[in-house]
Amino acid sequence: MARNMVLVIKPKRAFSWADLKELWQHQELLYFFTWRDLKIRYKQTIVGVAWAIFQPLSTMLIFSVLFGTFAKIPSDNIPYPVFVFAGLLFWQLFSASLLQASNSLVSNQNLLTKVYFPRILLPISSLFSNLVDFAIASVILAGLMVWYGFIPHLWGLLILPLLLAITSIFAIGLGLFLAALNVKYRDVKYALPFFVQLLMFLTPVIYPPSILGSYSWILAANPMTGVIKAARAALFGLQPINWGVLLFSALAAIVIFVIGLVYFKKTERFFADLI
Repeated sequence: MARNMVLVIKPKRAFSWADLKELWQHQELLYFFTWRDLKIRYKQTIVGVAWAIFQPLSTMLIFSVLFGTFAKIPSDNIPYPVFVFAGLLFWQLFSASLLQASNSLVSNQNLLTKVYFPRILLPISSLFSNLVDFAIASVILAGLMVWYGFIPHLWGLLILPLLLAITSIFAIGLGLFLAALNVKYRDVKYALPFFVQLLMFLTPVIYPPSILGSYSWILAANPMTGVIKAARAALFGLQPINWGVLLFSALAAIVIFVIGLVYFKKTERFFADLI
């Protein structure tokens, strides 16, 4: 008499090379999640993907009027609209990816409890969908630079993939940690938007770090500081890239990513029960 066999799949508590192999085997699922996120975001909207242009452009116009025209905030000899748009481009990639990644598990609870797949794909797909918006908004930045007479050097463009990598590692690392935490404590979902909004003012998006004088080193604790400073230096060529700050930002992003990944893998086996 044959016995009924039950296969129990349990995630490992630590990340291993087997996890990388499993992620590669599910690469089509990553594409599906990314495409699904894009369709959900722009479905039943009047202007569709134009929101990827409207959001940073409208924010840039508001900041230019409030902080550039009225507050007279310096912009390192760069026209304020293009100065702030360059910062917003990387900041919105980080903030949008972080917010979506942190809520990716809770918003897919029906999927998590019924089908097995590498759970880490959900937070990662949040980044890829926002990279599409980043690419669209980059076209606007290129147009603004031409309008204001800035032509980036080739070496300036070559560093952009590195800046994207640091931003992505930071967003996903923090997103993994908060996504796992959000499964257990739903307060994260409500507190995070306020935290992200506060963090933006602790990032040199609307002002240069030099405005803080001798205290500008405080901002270096935020990995996005090195990214945005290097992006402006590379694109506009008016200042040299501070490789020390950029290296610190990269190391900080990697540390946060490792912490987030370890915590995510440690708690992954409890997701289906807690969610």
